[in-house]
Amino acid sequence: MTDTTAPAGAKSARPSFSLRFSARDLTNVAIFAVLMIVVTYAIGMLGILSPLVWLAAVPVSVLVNGIVFMLFLTRVKHAGMVTLLGVVVALFYLLTGNTIFSTIGIIVLAALAEVVLWVGGYRSRWAAIWSYTIFALSFFTPFLPLVFDRENYLQSPSFSRMGEEYVAGADALATLPVLGVLALAIGVAGFLGALLGSAMLRKHFVRAGLA
Repeated sequence: MTDTTAPAGAKSARPSFSLRFSARDLTNVAIFAVLMIVVTYAIGMLGILSPLVWLAAVPVSVLVNGIVFMLFLTRVKHAGMVTLLGVVVALFYLLTGNTIFSTIGIIVLAALAEVVLWVGGYRSRWAAIWSYTIFALSFFTPFLPLVFDRENYLQSPSFSRMGEEYVAGADALATLPVLGVLALAIGVAGFLGALLGSAMLRKHFVRAGLA
C-alpha cells in the first residue's frame, strides 16, 4: 500500500472511501475470497471422518486463513475491500447451502472488521490483528441453525447424505455447551492466526505501512 521507494518512516495516505473500486481492487477481492473458500473447503473435507473432526477442523481452518487474510490486507488500497470480501464469501456460501442467518452474520462481521481497520487508520498492525479476530467469528455462523433450527439443519441434504450414524453423532456432540466452546476456540484461533500471518508477512506489512 506504500511505495517502496518512499523515504523511511513515510506513511501512505489512508485509503479512500469512494465507491469506485478499481479493476485491481476487485481482482484482489475475488482472488482472496477464492483462496479463503478453497482453504476452508480443503480443511473442512476432513469432517467426513467423524463429527468430532468436523468441529475440530473449523479452528484449524480459521488459523490457516489468518495468513490469507493478513496477506490480503497488504493489498488493500481501498476502504471497503474487507467488507466486499465478506459479501463475496457470504454470497458464495449462500449459493452452496448456507442459511440467510449465516450470510447476514458474515457480512455484519466483515463490516465490523472494516470498522476496526478504519479506527486504526488502515495502518495499524494491531488493528489488522483484531480485525481478523472479528472476521474469523464468521466461521461460526454456519452453526447458528444448530441453535435456532436444529432439526431442519440436521435433516438438510448435506447432512443426510452422511448417513444416519453420522447425523446421530453430530446431534449428540454439538450441544449448546460444545458450540460455546467452539465459538471461543474460533475466536482464539482467529487471534493466533492473525499473529501468525503478520509474523510470516512482516516484510509485506512494512511495505504496506502496517508494521
